[in-house]
Amino acid sequence: MEKSEFRVLIKHYFYVKKTITETKEKLDKYYGDSAPSISMVKKWFTEFYCGRTSTSDAEHSGRPKEVITPQIVDKIHEMILDDRRMKVRELAHAVGISTERVHHILHEYLDMRKLSARWVPRLLTLDHKRNRVTTSILRRFVTMDETWIHHNTPETKEQSKQWVSRGERGPKKAKQSLSANKVMATVFWDARGVIHIDYLEKGKTITGEYYSKLLDRFDVDLKQKRPHLAKKKVLFHQDNARVHTCLVTMAKSTN
Repeated sequence: MEKSEFRVLIKHYFYVKKTITETKEKLDKYYGDSAPSISMVKKWFTEFYCGRTSTSDAEHSGRPKEVITPQIVDKIHEMILDDRRMKVRELAHAVGISTERVHHILHEYLDMRKLSARWVPRLLTLDHKRNRVTTSILRRFVTMDETWIHHNTPETKEQSKQWVSRGERGPKKAKQSLSANKVMATVFWDARGVIHIDYLEKGKTITGEYYSKLLDRFDVDLKQKRPHLAKKKVLFHQDNARVHTCLVTMAKSTN
């Protein structure tokens, strides 16, 4: 027997002037273990005594909690895999649930987070990676080059964010330059990645003395980031610009 039907019976006994004890005894007699408890009978007697006439549950205020189904989780996962830059509000609108529920699905069910693209000097193709030689000699190579970095790029770090699963590698993007305002960057890197970056202050030029001091700063980072090269001779690769081949620079390089 449903709860609502028991409430109707309790209401009937209340209006025919039965006591709480008498009502409980009659319910136990006809319905046994399925009959409501004495506390429930008391509760509804009190409700009817205070003027209540309805036996239905009162409506709850506020927005009902949305149900998360496997179909919704799978749909959000498919949409993320199709476009990893989708915003939470776009996902919520597409599946018809709140943004709070979408956040819950992404973090608790799919274990995903949003990461910005990591800047790298160059994006290597699959063929480049396959043809990369990883002998012990090449691991000692350190390359230096100067490049102009423009102040403005067509895409911000926030715009480049993509959803990835925990443990999955973050996205990468190549740097693009459109602005006329730019700064000279000197980058030192090896097969494992960037070791040191120096940004030339506005109004200054790279001279032999400046480059010599730059090599000192690079040497500090090299010892910290590549301790395995501390006692080995580094094979330094750079172009033949005048500041790279002057006497001050050559003396510093041989040290």
